[in-house]
Amino acid sequence: MPDKRDYYEVLGVNRNASDDEIKKAYRKAARQYHPDLHPDDAEAEAKFKEVNEAYEVLSDADKKAKYDQFGFAGVDPNYGAGQGGFGGGFGGFDGDIDLGDIFSSIFGGAGGFGGGFGGRNPNAPRQGRDIQTAVTITFEEAAKGCSKNIEVPRVEECSECHGTGAAPGKSLKDCPECNGRGYVTFQQRGILGGYTTVQQPCQHCGGKGKIPEQPCPKCNGKGKVRRKNKVKIDIPAGIDSRQVVTVRGYGDAGFNGGPSGDLKVVINVRQHKDFERDGYDIWYEKHVSIVEATLGAELRVPTLEGDVKYTMPPGTQPNEVFKLKGKGIQRLRSTGKGDLFVRIVVDIPKTVTAEQKELLEKFDETYVPPKTNGKKSFFDKFK
Repeated sequence: MPDKRDYYEVLGVNRNASDDEIKKAYRKAARQYHPDLHPDDAEAEAKFKEVNEAYEVLSDADKKAKYDQFGFAGVDPNYGAGQGGFGGGFGGFDGDIDLGDIFSSIFGGAGGFGGGFGGRNPNAPRQGRDIQTAVTITFEEAAKGCSKNIEVPRVEECSECHGTGAAPGKSLKDCPECNGRGYVTFQQRGILGGYTTVQQPCQHCGGKGKIPEQPCPKCNGKGKVRRKNKVKIDIPAGIDSRQVVTVRGYGDAGFNGGPSGDLKVVINVRQHKDFERDGYDIWYEKHVSIVEATLGAELRVPTLEGDVKYTMPPGTQPNEVFKLKGKGIQRLRSTGKGDLFVRIVVDIPKTVTAEQKELLEKFDETYVPPKTNGKKSFFDKFK
């Protein structure tokens, strides 16, 4: 696994940053690297995913606390697998060691430091790792729901050795480094002096306690292979950016007959050229002329289901808002819908003809504004 950048560094904030500062930094970085602004730019896409991953952890109080205490290993049980230390494993396969078990045994097990690992059966079934990818959809697809066929790399059981890591006809034997226990014990000097007994997974066998007599040629003794798979995901109506669709059982394969992990699909929604989303409501700016605002007019307003007619009353003021009930976005996993809010923008002519100017001046001379208790009348706002 390549080195990761510190999540605080990714978002450009310090470790004492408030929730609002973290959110503001995320929005700035997400806009900077959004796929819509950098089509076919692999580097920008990678940074966008990095920003999303960092915010997913730092915006969650529980995950943030674990990350602050344990680093990446506190939020990703498989971090470091296959690189020595906590991981390694026979053949260096990524994901053979469950760091969640390691930390629970070392920091919270029955025996304190190193007290619990030895009691765990290294060959017990374990669930595979969850994997994550991202999908970008349109505003309309998010509002109405859609299906997407995506291709994701996942770890699967080797079809040649059926996950044992041994060549056909060959069996497994006890690991000579740990004598089949799956862990090794050593003394470590404590911070306050003295020594503490520490247990950690055997790097030679990856904590399994067994190694193949002869490695499988297809998977080099790992028992697993990485392969791209096509997966159809159903995205529900009403989903928004940064929400996650979980596809059960489509993560990495489990260990020793354990179930597969899950596939987490982070949804990114493209911005709409006309609409602005606010939860399940939609905002739209409708431009009208001074005459239309003064006399009233029948407007055509776009919605997600097509244009609708709306009768704007006479004397409509600039920035006045009208609500079209039920014309917003489908509520997630519900039958209700949000509303469409139409904000009126009155366009002021930048140039007028001599005839138009004369008519406006005559109108101004004869116009008697209503009593407004000190408030400006409609035309006063344009003088």
